[in-house]
Amino acid sequence: MKKENHLLIVDGMALLFRSFYATSVYGQFMINSKGIPTNAVTGLLKHLIAAIDYVKPTHVVCCWDMGSKTYRNELFDGYKANRPEAPVELVPQFDLAREVVEALDIPNLGIEGFEADDCIGTLAKTYETEMKISILTGDKDILQLLNDNVDVLIFQKGIGNYKHYTKQTFMDEFEIEPYMLIDVKALMGDSSDNYPGVKGIGEKTAYKLISQYKSIDVLLESLKDLTKGQKTKIENDLEMLHLSRKLAEINCQAPLQCLIDDTLFLVNEDRAFSMIKDLELRGVHTLLKNITVVGEAI
Repeated sequence: MKKENHLLIVDGMALLFRSFYATSVYGQFMINSKGIPTNAVTGLLKHLIAAIDYVKPTHVVCCWDMGSKTYRNELFDGYKANRPEAPVELVPQFDLAREVVEALDIPNLGIEGFEADDCIGTLAKTYETEMKISILTGDKDILQLLNDNVDVLIFQKGIGNYKHYTKQTFMDEFEIEPYMLIDVKALMGDSSDNYPGVKGIGEKTAYKLISQYKSIDVLLESLKDLTKGQKTKIENDLEMLHLSRKLAEINCQAPLQCLIDDTLFLVNEDRAFSMIKDLELRGVHTLLKNITVVGEAI
């Protein structure tokens, strides 16, 4: 019986950073005999292999940020301005990570001026009517993309552990539709991405207001019904409210070129194992055997 098509979209940058800090906090950079740190790449591979084993996709693609500046910085120069420079041990692993993913015959995608999130969103919207889609990330902003055909796996502590969101489980937990998350973030802001939203409106109030009014537009039409404090805060920060909404929304129309046939998951074992041996990546060889079997079963 032919397996139903299922696309796994991987947030490569989120995986790489998570993998780096999981071991660097203990001073473990896994420097190989060539003097190259490999801790982030090793962790990324382990996470990627575990996710493929969990999802058992027919197609896989990996998305990346391409530089630190995007069109959002033109909208708001403070956007992500609080992010520190990447540690020196991580820097050489950025290009290495893409090479490792490519060695598994998984395409890398990224667009100058756009974030990995925008690539993920564009891919999801392009192919969600053609196949089941799962997105692997650590970024809860991605939850705005959930629908009946798109699931999101938020990785948890340890490898192979996920909080698996469907549209329904999201609605059960947050009591709003997934796309309404954009308006929640517009109100509460995002300290991680460094945009403020409406000063004085926190997470709890933001969810409550959007749950009740469903959108920023309806909320603004109903200001007279809010408490005096809420009304004043929103009126004093209208410009930042609208700007924060633009920053929070994933751009699902990024100028991305990706043929779905290029994402078909078929691992060239010789190439993959050669890469592991060459980079002296520890603890990956046995795990890789699991997904080469998955690939052959498709």
